[in-house]
Amino acid sequence: MSTVSETIHVPAPVDEVFAFLDDPNNHMAVTPSIADIDNVERLENGGKRLDHTFRMAGVALDGELVQTVHEPDERMVFEMRGRLEGEIGLQFEAEDGGTRLTYAATYEIPGNVLSAVAAPFARRYNERELRTTLENVQTHFEVAG
Repeated sequence: MSTVSETIHVPAPVDEVFAFLDDPNNHMAVTPSIADIDNVERLENGGKRLDHTFRMAGVALDGELVQTVHEPDERMVFEMRGRLEGEIGLQFEAEDGGTRLTYAATYEIPGNVLSAVAAPFARRYNERELRTTLENVQTHFEVAG
Protein backbone atom coordinates (compact mmCIF):
# COMPACT_ATOMS: atom_id res chain seq x y z
CA MET A 1 0.00 0.00 0.00
CA SER A 2 1.14 3.52 -0.79
CA THR A 3 -0.02 6.68 0.97
CA VAL A 4 0.24 10.26 -0.26
CA SER A 5 -1.12 13.41 1.34
CA GLU A 6 -1.00 17.11 0.51
CA THR A 7 -2.62 20.29 1.84
CA ILE A 8 -3.27 23.56 0.03
CA HIS A 9 -5.01 26.88 0.74
CA VAL A 10 -7.96 27.57 -1.60
CA PRO A 11 -9.12 31.21 -1.79
CA ALA A 12 -12.83 30.43 -1.38
CA PRO A 13 -15.18 29.61 1.51
CA VAL A 14 -15.41 26.02 2.71
CA ASP A 15 -19.01 25.59 1.49
CA GLU A 16 -18.04 26.60 -2.07
CA VAL A 17 -15.00 24.32 -2.19
CA PHE A 18 -17.01 21.42 -0.75
CA ALA A 19 -19.83 21.98 -3.27
CA PHE A 20 -17.33 22.13 -6.14
CA LEU A 21 -15.70 18.83 -5.13
CA ASP A 22 -19.08 17.26 -4.36
CA ASP A 23 -19.72 17.23 -8.15
CA PRO A 24 -17.92 14.21 -9.70
CA ASN A 25 -17.52 16.03 -13.03
CA ASN A 26 -15.35 18.60 -11.28
CA HIS A 27 -13.02 15.84 -10.10
CA MET A 28 -12.54 14.93 -13.73
CA ALA A 29 -11.81 18.57 -14.54
CA VAL A 30 -9.10 18.96 -11.87
CA THR A 31 -7.55 15.46 -11.68
CA PRO A 32 -5.33 14.90 -14.72
CA SER A 33 -5.40 11.08 -14.55
CA ILE A 34 -9.18 10.68 -14.45
CA ALA A 35 -10.09 9.84 -18.05
CA ASP A 36 -13.80 9.11 -17.59
CA ILE A 37 -16.64 9.23 -15.07
CA ASP A 38 -19.94 7.46 -15.72
CA ASN A 39 -23.04 6.03 -14.02
CA VAL A 40 -23.13 8.50 -11.12
CA GLU A 41 -25.69 7.53 -8.44
CA ARG A 42 -26.61 9.47 -5.30
CA LEU A 43 -26.37 7.42 -2.09
CA GLU A 44 -28.52 7.61 1.04
CA ASN A 45 -25.60 9.15 2.99
CA GLY A 46 -25.57 12.12 0.57
CA GLY A 47 -22.51 10.82 -1.22
CA LYS A 48 -22.18 9.21 -4.61
CA ARG A 49 -21.24 5.98 -6.32
CA LEU A 50 -19.71 6.12 -9.79
CA ASP A 51 -17.71 4.23 -12.38
CA HIS A 52 -14.41 5.77 -13.44
CA THR A 53 -11.35 5.22 -15.58
CA PHE A 54 -8.03 6.33 -14.13
CA ARG A 55 -4.87 6.41 -16.28
CA MET A 56 -1.56 5.65 -14.62
CA ALA A 57 1.65 5.24 -16.62
CA GLY A 58 -0.40 4.80 -19.79
CA VAL A 59 -2.49 1.98 -18.31
CA ALA A 60 -6.29 2.45 -18.09
CA LEU A 61 -7.64 1.30 -14.73
CA ASP A 62 -11.42 0.94 -14.62
CA GLY A 63 -13.12 0.92 -11.26
CA GLU A 64 -15.79 2.18 -8.96
CA LEU A 65 -15.70 4.97 -6.37
CA VAL A 66 -18.11 4.79 -3.45
CA GLN A 67 -18.36 7.79 -1.15
CA THR A 68 -18.53 6.16 2.27
CA VAL A 69 -18.40 9.46 4.20
CA HIS A 70 -20.19 12.65 3.17
CA GLU A 71 -20.06 15.27 5.93
CA PRO A 72 -21.01 18.62 4.29
CA ASP A 73 -18.34 21.29 4.60
CA GLU A 74 -16.09 18.95 6.61
CA ARG A 75 -14.97 15.80 4.81
CA MET A 76 -15.50 13.23 2.09
CA VAL A 77 -14.11 9.70 1.99
CA PHE A 78 -14.19 7.51 -1.12
CA GLU A 79 -13.50 3.80 -1.34
CA MET A 80 -11.76 2.85 -4.59
CA ARG A 81 -12.78 -0.55 -5.94
CA GLY A 82 -11.58 -2.36 -9.02
CA ARG A 83 -8.08 -2.57 -10.51
CA LEU A 84 -6.93 0.36 -8.33
CA GLU A 85 -7.99 -0.23 -4.73
CA GLY A 86 -7.74 2.03 -1.73
CA GLU A 87 -9.24 5.11 -0.12
CA ILE A 88 -9.30 8.84 -0.87
CA GLY A 89 -10.05 11.38 1.85
CA LEU A 90 -10.76 15.10 1.49
CA GLN A 91 -10.76 17.34 4.57
CA PHE A 92 -12.11 20.93 4.47
CA GLU A 93 -11.24 23.52 7.15
CA ALA A 94 -11.79 27.28 7.28
CA GLU A 95 -8.45 29.12 7.10
CA ASP A 96 -7.58 32.80 6.56
CA GLY A 97 -10.80 33.67 4.72
CA GLY A 98 -10.56 30.58 2.55
CA THR A 99 -10.29 26.83 2.83
CA ARG A 100 -7.50 24.54 3.96
CA LEU A 101 -8.01 21.50 1.70
CA THR A 102 -6.23 18.26 2.56
CA TYR A 103 -6.25 15.39 0.08
CA ALA A 104 -4.96 12.00 1.26
CA ALA A 105 -4.94 8.73 -0.66
CA THR A 106 -3.99 5.19 0.30
CA TYR A 107 -3.95 2.73 -2.58
CA GLU A 108 -2.59 -0.53 -3.90
CA ILE A 109 -0.79 -0.19 -7.23
CA PRO A 110 -1.76 -3.03 -9.61
CA GLY A 111 1.10 -5.32 -10.66
CA ASN A 112 0.93 -4.40 -14.36
CA VAL A 113 1.33 -0.70 -13.55
CA LEU A 114 3.99 -1.36 -10.91
CA SER A 115 6.07 -3.36 -13.39
CA ALA A 116 5.73 -0.53 -15.93
CA VAL A 117 6.72 2.19 -13.46
CA ALA A 118 8.83 0.81 -10.58
CA ALA A 119 7.49 1.60 -7.10
CA PRO A 120 9.49 4.79 -6.32
CA PHE A 121 8.51 6.28 -9.67
CA ALA A 122 4.87 5.32 -9.14
CA ARG A 123 4.91 7.04 -5.73
CA ARG A 124 6.39 10.25 -7.20
CA TYR A 125 3.87 10.08 -10.04
CA ASN A 126 1.00 9.90 -7.55
CA GLU A 127 2.44 12.65 -5.35
CA ARG A 128 2.69 14.89 -8.44
CA GLU A 129 -0.85 13.91 -9.47
CA LEU A 130 -2.23 14.80 -6.04
CA ARG A 131 -0.36 18.12 -5.94
CA THR A 132 -1.58 19.01 -9.47
CA THR A 133 -5.17 18.17 -8.51
CA LEU A 134 -5.02 20.48 -5.48
CA GLU A 135 -3.37 23.24 -7.51
CA ASN A 136 -6.11 22.89 -10.15
CA VAL A 137 -8.80 23.31 -7.45
CA GLN A 138 -6.95 26.35 -6.13
CA THR A 139 -6.64 27.84 -9.64
CA HIS A 140 -10.33 27.23 -10.33
CA PHE A 141 -11.26 29.44 -7.39
CA GLU A 142 -8.57 32.06 -8.08
CA VAL A 143 -9.91 32.47 -11.64
CA ALA A 144 -13.57 32.32 -10.55
CA GLY A 145 -12.98 34.76 -7.67
